[in-house]
Formats: sequence, structure tokens, C-alpha cells
Amino acid sequence: MATKIEAAPRVGMVSLGCPKALVDSERILTKLRADGYAMSPDYQGADVVLVNTCGFLDSAKEESLEAIGEAIAENGRVIVTGCMGNEAELIRARFPEVLAVTGAHQYEDVVAAVHEAAPPARGAFVDLVPEGGLKLTPRHYSYLKISEGCNHACAFCIIPSLRGKLASRRIDAVLREAEKLVSAGTKELLVISQDTSAYGVDTRHEPRDWKGRQVRAHMTDLARELGGLRDSSGKAPWVRLHYVYPYPHVDDVIPLMADGLLAPYLDIPFQHAAPSVLKAMKRPANEAKVLERIRNWRSIAPDIAIRSSFVVGFPGETEADFQYLLDWLDEAQLDRVGAFRFEPVEGAAANALPDPVPEEIKEERYQRIMEKTAAISAAKQVAKIGRVLPAIIDEVGEADEDGSIGATARSQADAPEIDGHVYLRDVSANVQAGDIVDVLIEDADEHDLFGVIS
Repeated sequence: MATKIEAAPRVGMVSLGCPKALVDSERILTKLRADGYAMSPDYQGADVVLVNTCGFLDSAKEESLEAIGEAIAENGRVIVTGCMGNEAELIRARFPEVLAVTGAHQYEDVVAAVHEAAPPARGAFVDLVPEGGLKLTPRHYSYLKISEGCNHACAFCIIPSLRGKLASRRIDAVLREAEKLVSAGTKELLVISQDTSAYGVDTRHEPRDWKGRQVRAHMTDLARELGGLRDSSGKAPWVRLHYVYPYPHVDDVIPLMADGLLAPYLDIPFQHAAPSVLKAMKRPANEAKVLERIRNWRSIAPDIAIRSSFVVGFPGETEADFQYLLDWLDEAQLDRVGAFRFEPVEGAAANALPDPVPEEIKEERYQRIMEKTAAISAAKQVAKIGRVLPAIIDEVGEADEDGSIGATARSQADAPEIDGHVYLRDVSANVQAGDIVDVLIEDADEHDLFGVIS
């Protein structure tokens, strides 16, 4: 008699917040898939819905609460996890019907809650998990999380209270995961954490055996090893570093970019430049030395793209402080800049600081910094016209009435979701997402490039 296979329970996932939270979601789904669960793309088909929340800003909390409410309305069986899971009482007060609430990176607790809400089917007869795990990003790029938590005590941030102190992963485990991702088709690795430069500090940069040699849990060692990865055809993936604090040893990764082992890209959260504001933020105030280092980095790796984000309207920020920041940006000539109006976060030390900046002044300063950085970006983009640059294909369009096919790509200066694009015309029908091609840049605007495969 044939064995009847029990239908697998189906899990839906709503993932909010930063790429680090997205990696948490991928890990949770990978474990659930290994336990025999199927994934549902919609509320109606799910036996239980997971909502991975963000709790960094009040606006993010409100978005998370709205997502929980929608999941309850559409499905009714909801488990909440993520950064806002630390506020279980608030969540249960608003939504008493949630089945369970767990905190950030509490994978075992989330899985246990799913098991209780929708017990897994038993007796799997097939391999349920693809090599590299389950992913919520396109197949050709992957986030590689190297640590949890943070040792900083920035006045505007509550990440340490949400995710704890720095906890670095073993370097052999990180490299093994990266190797599997590349083997499974990843063409771009995006290294993420709360503080990538501090990787291994908590473990005293403990070395581990990797491929018959000792490798330290240190950002420079990790970057060098990732730069040596190759896929089955011998091609190297792009390796992109995010959340890099400008510690002195960051200087050591720039030659790796010049040698082609890393994408020439650094994501550095400067947050401000005025010494008085940095002091109030409880962040290092060495902006003059940073400018000198940026000039040195560009002398070593001329194509390096530097991304950063800045907070405007921090309590006590004067017009002179803000003008200092604008002048600093003129000097730094950063390639990619995001700006945020200061927003009080419950539990953050900055809330108690004197001299709050009125909302209308915050908005006016926000508009000015965006105008400044857009002009810098536009000039840098125009300077690329006529050059041939490598680009990774993200999406290939359908042929139009003339048979012409367009595609959306990114240069090495463009991280997914947060930076610009390279829009291609007249691509070949055999071009696929994940292909890395050489592109002749024909035009540019403030943030995007336009060209053709050369």
C-alpha cells in the first residue's frame, strides 16, 4: 500500500526593517523548511503568519503594528518576532489574539512557537532545503551577517537594548556560509552587522582553521578570504562591506579593493560632522582626520564609492553646526548620502537632551542637505559618462513592440535597495539576472546611469 504523505503546514512571512532583520527571516524560514513546512506567498494560504518587526524608530514601530494588524485581519493566526518583540506587553495590549511574541534573533523560540501553532508534518521524503538556505532576496545577491549586537552607546540609538552587545560569529562558520551561497548562485555578497569593523573584538579575534590554515575573526582577514571565493566557473563574486565604522584598520581593506578582491564601496555611518553634535551623539569626533583618510583611500582605489547617512535636527544642533556639516560634505564629496530628520526613540538617551530643534527647522535643513548631496551625486554621475563599468543585472524586461529589450542593473557603486541603478537598452535575449557585464555609460542623472552593454 502506498504511503500517504501528510500535507505540509504552510507559513507566511512579513519581514520589516533592515537587511539584518531580513537575514533573521531567512534563517527562520530555512529552519522551518528543514522541519517540513511549506511557504505561503499570501495570507489566505498560510496556517500561521510570522511578522518580523522593526523597533528602531517610533515610525518603524507604528509600521510594525500596522503589519501585525493586517496579518490578524487577513489570517488571524499570527506570531510576532524581531526587534519590537522586546515590547511584548505593548503588542499584546493592542493585539491580544497574537499567538506568541519573541525578540530579535531568537530563532529557536520562533520555531518552537510555529511548531505549537501548526505542528509540522512528519515523514519527509524529499530534500526540503536548497543549498544556501531559503532566501528572501533574488538568487544572485545575498546578505551575509557576521555578528549580532553592538558595543556602542550612541545617544539616539537603542540597538544594544534590542539586540544586545556585540556577538561575533565564528569566522569558519561565516566563510562556510559564504562558500555555500556562492556555490548556490550568489554573485554578490553583502556583508552586514551592526558594526562590521568591530567583528571579532568580543572573541579577541579568535583564529579558526579554514582550508588548512588559521584565519582570524577580524574584518580584514574576513574581507581577504571572501575576496578569494570563486564559483564553479572560476568567477569571483562581488563582496560589498556595509556598516563600517572608520576604525584605523579600515585603511587595510582599501588595497583589497584596488586589487579587485572587494567591490570598491564602503558604507560608513558618519551621522554628522560637527564636533559638538558628534559629542552629544556620543560618537567619535575626528572628522578632520576622516577627510584626510578619505583622500588617501581615493588615492589607492580611485573608484571607491563611499555611502553614508546623516541625522539633521539632533537636539542642540545649531545653524553653525549644520553649516559645518554642509561644508564638510563639500570636502568629503561622498558618493551616496541618505539623511534623516531626528526622531525621538523611546528609551534613547537623546530624548532627555536640551534644546530640541523645531520640526520646521528640521525639515528646512533636511531639504538643504538633500539638495547639497544631490548636486554632488549628479556631478559624480556625469563624470562617468563615456566610461565602461562593470554592472550586475538585477532584472531583464520584456521585449517592446520593436523587439528591444531593456534591463535594470547596478554598478559597483550601487548597493541593492538603497542606491541607484544602471538602466540598459538593447540587451541580448540571453542576458539573465545575476550576469555581470561591461557597460558603456551613455547618460546620467542625479542617482542613476544609462548605457548599453559593450
